[in-house]
Amino acid sequence: MAKRLLVAYGLWALGGPLGLHHLYLGRDSHALLWMLTLGGFGAGWLWDFWHLPGWVAAANGAGAPGERGGTVPALSPLRLAGQVTVGTYFGLVAALGLPWVPALLAQPLAVGLGVQLVSSVGDQTAEAPGVLAAAFLASLLFQGRVLAVLPASLAACVAAQRHRRYKPRGAPRPRLAARLYHLGLACLAFAAPLAYRGLCGAAGVLGTLLALPRAATELLLLPLRAGGLLAEGLGLAGGAPAREGGTGFDPRSGSERQQRAYEVLGLPAGSAAEDVHRSYRELVKLWHPDHNRHRAEEAERRFIELQEAYEELAGPRR
Repeated sequence: MAKRLLVAYGLWALGGPLGLHHLYLGRDSHALLWMLTLGGFGAGWLWDFWHLPGWVAAANGAGAPGERGGTVPALSPLRLAGQVTVGTYFGLVAALGLPWVPALLAQPLAVGLGVQLVSSVGDQTAEAPGVLAAAFLASLLFQGRVLAVLPASLAACVAAQRHRRYKPRGAPRPRLAARLYHLGLACLAFAAPLAYRGLCGAAGVLGTLLALPRAATELLLLPLRAGGLLAEGLGLAGGAPAREGGTGFDPRSGSERQQRAYEVLGLPAGSAAEDVHRSYRELVKLWHPDHNRHRAEEAERRFIELQEAYEELAGPRR
């Protein structure tokens, strides 16, 4: 069926950034490129306005034979710039949307596919194995870092230019349903990682938004808490309950001191008060410094221990 220029311009105006006019003219590679880059980042869509008459004529078979000069297409600086740009763009998308895939696999593969896609626009193409091999080798030299997408894209572009050729003429065109199916799979493969990454980012943003009310409450209560701490520090507000009867002692440490006191007095734990007094009087006489001048230091130490032990055991009973 003959293609109409008016229909092509209508599709260009309504869905140009999505490549509907290229899909109408049978330029599926160009249509896919426009779908993934939104019309060549907008600039390519505007550029199409002047080329639509020639593309419609080529789709209708008019003037096609005279357009090819030789067996190898001429070098196009515009196509080369597009290959570098799209290859770098695809590599960055892979680094962003596929962080769980090794960089040495995802990034050069995406770069090579981007360069190959631009190489296949129109009536030209390139050898895909050579383009992918150049991208992988360049990425390997830079150890798969994110900055390797640019040199990998340049290497893939050089390989694509060296192996550029025309598409064979007279090849049967698939049906529209099969073409749409293939384009849909390609768009899904490109958009799915980005959509997953976007959902993960949206979940993080949602968690942050849900935590905002609590953070706002804590911020509003901050002056009150600071005032309470200041009042407590100045003694104007009750803090920890004061200990009664001086510093006080830990019950466990007091029990240990009493056990030690009984041992110093030579008595079993829990002895009666009379036994404590009797043992204290006997030991004090035995270890009094005046009676032990030949071992004054030891006697003085034992005398002080007896005094402390007696005060520990007999003090609470007084």
